[in-house]
Amino acid sequence: MSSLDEYRLLGRSGLRVSPLALGTMTFGKDWGWGADATEARRIFDMYVDRGGNFVDTAVNYTDGASEELLGEFMREKRERLVIATKFTMARQPGNPNSGGNHRLNMQRSVEQSLRQLGTDRIDLLYVHAWDFTTQPDEVMRALDDLVRTGKIVYAGICNTPAWRIAQLQTLAELRGWSPLVALQIEYSLIERTVEHELLPMAAALGMGVLPWSPLGGGVLTGKYTRADVTDSREASVSATRKGVIASSGQLSERTLRIADVVREMAQETGATPSQIALAWTLSNPAVTAPVMGARTIAQAEDNLGALSVSLSDEQRARLNEVSAIDPIFPARFVDRPLVQQLIFGGAKVARRSLAAE
Repeated sequence: MSSLDEYRLLGRSGLRVSPLALGTMTFGKDWGWGADATEARRIFDMYVDRGGNFVDTAVNYTDGASEELLGEFMREKRERLVIATKFTMARQPGNPNSGGNHRLNMQRSVEQSLRQLGTDRIDLLYVHAWDFTTQPDEVMRALDDLVRTGKIVYAGICNTPAWRIAQLQTLAELRGWSPLVALQIEYSLIERTVEHELLPMAAALGMGVLPWSPLGGGVLTGKYTRADVTDSREASVSATRKGVIASSGQLSERTLRIADVVREMAQETGATPSQIALAWTLSNPAVTAPVMGARTIAQAEDNLGALSVSLSDEQRARLNEVSAIDPIFPARFVDRPLVQQLIFGGAKVARRSLAAE
């Protein structure tokens, strides 16, 4: 794999998408740290001109500017592109029904996205996060209705517990509703806990995985130092990129140790830290396409270079070791030699191959 036009199937669907998705949360300066319209256009054009076809946004990104800019940029290229957007996040402070996963917000958000994007359909609509209030059947039935009306083509989900996603997928299969074909979750060398349940679940249930923040919010690029470490509890979107990373919990002594090894490997191979980090994420067979975000054309060029980076087994082992996560129950218990002996009676039995299991 070395280019954006070496396409992959998205989960159980027949949809063909590029191995790197273009994230557009950085399109627009309305949150204080994004790319202006001119630079965003350069990033978009470069991505599409090189064969990229998978673009990711959300109804609320940069207060709607992201979708509006994307709609302007893609006007002459719409049929070449797979456009993914998301709903859930509140768009009107103080209005309880302007956020959440319920049918009313879903329908209103989709209509707003269609207007902002200037298109007649959304190719992939994500539930942006589980709201822990809406019933699963309401969500899946409402998504299916949108598919049947042609306003969306496929459905996906982000930032939701594995057990809940399994329930949603089972509901869809039992009732003949449109299934979830994509799972967008945080996944990088500094966030590997999704390997416990979410990645194996996605492989088993036919969902392509689209990691967001594959560079750990920029931590893995080497741009931050120990002097930057802080754990912000701010609830509002920070006007600085560093503030966003601090509020997400991605900046810590542990994550900087991982970034040190990434930087060392980059120096050894002639790649950049960003390319090493992205190449590691791409090497997981459960991953369809990491979502790359860039504020400058130089950052976007750097990220695309990851497609040409091949990590050796030894290099992957080094990265896995420094970023290793502790096992959790029940795997911590079941994988013990005594329990394995009790389960299999000493016989050797091949396991099914599920990514990251």
